[in-house]
Amino acid sequence: MSQTNITWIESAIVEDEVHMTIVELSHAASTPEQLIMDWVSEGVLSPAGSSPEDWRFSGDSLKRAKTAARLTRDFEINTSGLALALDLIDQISRLRAEVLRLNGPA
Repeated sequence: MSQTNITWIESAIVEDEVHMTIVELSHAASTPEQLIMDWVSEGVLSPAGSSPEDWRFSGDSLKRAKTAARLTRDFEINTSGLALALDLIDQISRLRAEVLRLNGPA
C-alpha cells in the first residue's frame, strides 16, 4: 500500500470521529452561525441532533461547509442554488470513483 493510501485511510477515520457544535463548525469554516442554520434548513448540511444547541456535525460536514462557504463567497450562489451545486459535485465525485473502480489502477 502506498503512503498516499495510508494517509487517506487515516483521514477517513478521523473525519468519522469528529463531532463539532455549530459554534465550532462556524469557526472552522469561517462562516456565520446563521448561515450554517440556513444551510441546515435547505439540506446543505445534515447534523445529528434536533435543535441548533444539540446539533453535532461530522468531519464530512466540515469539508462540505468549507466548500459551501467557498462557493457562496466566490460565486455568490444563494442557499438553494448551493444545495444543488453541492449535490452535483458529490455526484461527479461518485461517478469519478466508479470510473476509477471500473478501469482499475492506472
